[in-house]
Amino acid sequence: MDREKITLTGAQETMLATLYARALDSRSPRSILHDVDAEKAIERIDYDFRKTGIKPTDAAGVALRAKQLDDWTAEFLAKHPTCTVLHLACGLDTRVSRLKPSPSVRWVDLDHPGVIELRERLLPKPEGDYRMVAASVTDEAWLAEVPADRPTVAVFEGLSMYLREEDGKRLLRRIVDRFPSGELLFDVYGSVGIRLQKLVPAVRNAGATLHWGVDDPKVIEGLHEKLRCVDALRSVDMDLDKLPASGRIAMWVVARLPWLRDAGRILRFRF
Repeated sequence: MDREKITLTGAQETMLATLYARALDSRSPRSILHDVDAEKAIERIDYDFRKTGIKPTDAAGVALRAKQLDDWTAEFLAKHPTCTVLHLACGLDTRVSRLKPSPSVRWVDLDHPGVIELRERLLPKPEGDYRMVAASVTDEAWLAEVPADRPTVAVFEGLSMYLREEDGKRLLRRIVDRFPSGELLFDVYGSVGIRLQKLVPAVRNAGATLHWGVDDPKVIEGLHEKLRCVDALRSVDMDLDKLPASGRIAMWVVARLPWLRDAGRILRFRF
């Protein structure tokens, strides 16, 4: 089997780290995501995944974050069987395959053109009302092409921190203005996480730069009168029993350091 040569840099290269993390998790006897499609994808990629610096503990942490976003998305689908899902900066994430939405769900995977081309070559195409959009999330045109006739959930993982603050805030306002109701599900770094970004091997080794930190979810609420924060889960508050022992110990320490425990959150907003 010919392997796909990957030549990505910066923020786009970091998606290989999260893909590798989900694949490592799938190999674990205590797998959190059971993302077999991620495992199959890395077998087809010609890339030195050691460059990501991802270890089993890191992989479990990535899987926990993805699982939380999966669970919230699944809750939204259960409440709104006919809805739209905007999976923004989807990278090589197999979320649509993990959740297996019903044919009544309109699912949109969006990322840069080069990434969408990779998805087409590396990942199985889902059935149902599914399409991929090749664009930057900060482009103005793509959102106007998504019908605004249904409740809509926008889920994006590992995106907000790579955006400039003004671009991130504009994106959230545009989504809320466009659709009648829905949810925003995404992870953020706090300002301390932005300051410590070079300690993250996947970010450092890819030459990527993080920009936007969110310390208080109320800042997001203030972007639009319709927005209401319903969950703000810190990384240290997730189901840490699923981490290896070394990861549980590390997170126990982090949870007791006020300046560090808010370095990362997963947020859910309704509008």
